[in-house]
Amino acid sequence: MVQYQEQQYEGINYSREDLREGEFIRCTFERCTFTNGSLEEIMTSECRFIECDFQGALLNGSIHTESAFINCNFIEANLFVSKFSNCKMTGSDFSKAKIDGITLVQGDWSYTNLRQARLEKQDLRGVRFYEADLSDANLQKADLRDCDLTRAILAHAKLQGADLRGANMDGVDFKALVVKGARMDRDQALSFLRSYGAKVD
Repeated sequence: MVQYQEQQYEGINYSREDLREGEFIRCTFERCTFTNGSLEEIMTSECRFIECDFQGALLNGSIHTESAFINCNFIEANLFVSKFSNCKMTGSDFSKAKIDGITLVQGDWSYTNLRQARLEKQDLRGVRFYEADLSDANLQKADLRDCDLTRAILAHAKLQGADLRGANMDGVDFKALVVKGARMDRDQALSFLRSYGAKVD
């Protein structure tokens, strides 16, 4: 098992290395490449990954605590049953990533690309999705209470049965949503009605 602790790396190619079950503690990786790498069940704690490439990487079963993945590429990565606790993921791209069974505990997922993501029945309470692209995402029966969905793109997202109470949905296009059976608070319900031209006193 490899262990990286309080080190800084820049421009390193790890794509051919076996990093399975590795531990990464308070390290910084900048513009490093992990494409198609073996990172199953790794653990990161208070690490920073800046503009790193994880395309096609195997990260299933990995656990990340208070780490940051800024503007990283996770296209087609395997994140099955991975866990991100209080992580900062701003600007990262998860196109075609396998995220079934993922666990998100709080954290900042602003400006991320989560198009077509399968997040049904997930507990996403308090996650920040500011201006995230969740178009065509499956959020059925997801718990989105107290999320920041300000100006998030939710075009054609499936929200049937989702709990939206307390979520900030300023700037969201309600006309593009499928919200049958979703739970809303009073302010959201009023915004929904106004988006369809209703006059609410």
